[in-house]
Amino acid sequence: MSLAQSSTTCILLFCLLTSLFSVIKATFNLTLPHQHPNPEAVVQEVQRSLNVSIYRRKMLDGSNTGSGSSCLTGNPIDDCWRCDPNWSKNRQRLADCAIGFGKSAVGGKGGQIYVVTDSSDHDVISPSPGTLRYAVLQTEPLWIIFQSNMVIKLKHELIFNSFKTIDGRGANVAITGNGCITIQYITNVIIHNIRVYDCKPSGNTNIRSSPSYVGYRGKLDGDGISISGSRNIWIDHCSLSHCTDGLIDAVLGSTAITISNNYFTNHNEVMLMGHDDKYIADKGMQVTFAFNHFGRGLIQRMPRCRHGYFHVVNNDFTEWKMYAIGGSADPTINSQGNRYIAPPEADSKEVTKRVDTGEENWAGWNWRTDGDIMVNGAFFVPSGDGLSSTYANAESYEPKSATLVTQLTLYAGVFGGPRDDDGNESFSDGTITGDSASGNTGKGSNSVGDDYFGMTFDGGSVAISPFSYIHFFIFLVLYITTTNSGGLFSLLLL
Repeated sequence: MSLAQSSTTCILLFCLLTSLFSVIKATFNLTLPHQHPNPEAVVQEVQRSLNVSIYRRKMLDGSNTGSGSSCLTGNPIDDCWRCDPNWSKNRQRLADCAIGFGKSAVGGKGGQIYVVTDSSDHDVISPSPGTLRYAVLQTEPLWIIFQSNMVIKLKHELIFNSFKTIDGRGANVAITGNGCITIQYITNVIIHNIRVYDCKPSGNTNIRSSPSYVGYRGKLDGDGISISGSRNIWIDHCSLSHCTDGLIDAVLGSTAITISNNYFTNHNEVMLMGHDDKYIADKGMQVTFAFNHFGRGLIQRMPRCRHGYFHVVNNDFTEWKMYAIGGSADPTINSQGNRYIAPPEADSKEVTKRVDTGEENWAGWNWRTDGDIMVNGAFFVPSGDGLSSTYANAESYEPKSATLVTQLTLYAGVFGGPRDDDGNESFSDGTITGDSASGNTGKGSNSVGDDYFGMTFDGGSVAISPFSYIHFFIFLVLYITTTNSGGLFSLLLL
């Protein structure tokens, strides 16, 4: 290669890299949408709030007055509002009680109180005022409560708009039927004290998702609660079981989520966090799992994580058949103060599972167990020996309070609801459901066109990772720097 050709190569290479800089920068920004810049600070704040509630309970238990000690549990979420005998007159106080990554979820705080008086769901395009569907699709913030006990059997998926709270306190409310709850490309939703069960695939029809928009929806998998491309979400004190696909799934860059005080039973693949191992927007996913009870008839995915940071704190895992916590694509798992009770089967004692990944790949993943209680031979396989590329190393914060798990999860699920693993009445026949049990692949056939960060997902097409373009450019640069013919440069310079 002549000196002139060499100079031309350098100039062309510099111009190419300069032109690609904005593309590469945008790509890496894309991987971290709306994430908290310091997840460890969120972990510390959760522990601080837990410390305060536990200390307050101990102090009252040790006093002679006993005032308030009967309502305090040490659970900072419940202690925030349940000790107020007039809580029903100040329902929106609940919005100040969240912890963890979903702490900023305000739901319908500041909005009007909307009372659901009609349990029907006959019309998904023109729902009647008084129905739950009419409320959740409105534009303005609403705090939604229920006039009486009711079972809402959905005709099709219930599509939320932003700034909504479903507050089932004071009533026995269940949501079931076709599609169930969809939280898609919105923000600030609170779902509290609702039973969700027997959700089935639905779709291939037009459904209203706002007062001004009706769109065609492809067939969905049948999740209990499906979260897509959304943030500031808090799901608290719900009881979930018997859905065709996941009980709670979060995908497509969703983040700032807290899943707390819930009661999960009779299901195969409980929770999936992440769209696809190659979907890099999920690297910004951050979820807190706190004070949940994982009960009878569960098999796996409590949760199963792809990318992101997951704080699993003070949950009670009383049953699994395969594993409790799984992951792929290098998620950070920070397990603190949980109780893991292994099943009797000798080959199911491990709490963790790295899905379809060899040890040579997952050895550096940041998975930590800190203060967990292992029962009946349960064991957690930790990994990682330093900082990951995205998140700081999962560290320990006191106290772990695993010995208080029974007390902290005492009221998990809907208040006063049946406990399947206590022998009480169940809302279904006890059949374990989920992807593997039903033959559902879990990939779905949703043909709705969704635009997220400039990428369109439509007609079941596969989203192409932005890294594919980087691979192409790297190949091009390598070719330019190694070729001696100069033919490619001649072509590019034409």
